Amino acid sequence: MSFKVVLNQLLHEVPGSLGVIIVDWEGEAVDQATRLGEYDIKILGAHHGIILTLLREALERMGSDCPEEVIIRTQQGTTLIQPLTEDYLLILQLQQGALVARAAQKLRRCAECLYDDIAL
Repeated sequence: MSFKVVLNQLLHEVPGSLGVIIVDWEGEAVDQATRLGEYDIKILGAHHGIILTLLREALERMGSDCPEEVIIRTQQGTTLIQPLTEDYLLILQLQQGALVARAAQKLRRCAECLYDDIAL
């Protein structure tokens, strides 16, 4: 199954989802599905990739494990960050008021589907 098919399926299964993107450790887009503009989701992916990298470094300095997921809530909406491997992550942007717990569950399932293909 291609990344695009899996990402589009997630986008349509999660009410209030605006976009989903796979990025590498440098924040470069691998693939995406979006209701936003393509440029917007790529910028979102790049910036949140940096946030996860900084968070991993801070946790490592404290002797903690890497985060399994990150949830960032703002007045505009919620961003879910799900590491796929050490080098790739999956990011889902939700509009304000979306059901975060349901979205997080769907995102974890999506990550499981993508893991075998992305880990190669």
